[in-house]
Amino acid sequence: MVLRYANAEFGHKLDLMQKLENLKIWVESMDLAKEVYRLLEGMPDSEKFGLTSQMKRAVVSISSCIAEGAGRNSKKDFARFLSMANGSSFELKTQLILSTELYFVEKDKVVDLIDKIDKIQKMNYRLQMKLSSENQ
Repeated sequence: MVLRYANAEFGHKLDLMQKLENLKIWVESMDLAKEVYRLLEGMPDSEKFGLTSQMKRAVVSISSCIAEGAGRNSKKDFARFLSMANGSSFELKTQLILSTELYFVEKDKVVDLIDKIDKIQKMNYRLQMKLSSENQ
């Protein structure tokens, strides 16, 4: 079964299982992951297996959960994975703030990332609401 749904945000029907790259929230979360990885190159070596590792797992989890949910056979499953992605985004946001408070990263390098996380969280919420309304 191929899951299709009309997404007002993209203005056309998407075959979510075959056109992941057309899913704007996934593209945004992939861009976020690349930016976070670049930021983490400057983290202290002492944090390689601590905060750095946690942040990498959290940021990868966002786009991974979106992809896994998009590949599921129901809107309900997709919404559940979007919820997990949202949790990972809050986890990452917390870790970015902590990294500035511990003086591992300068605040000005994190502000844009937090703005991107906020954008992804809003997209996520809108998509979850759309999926929920289509299930009723």
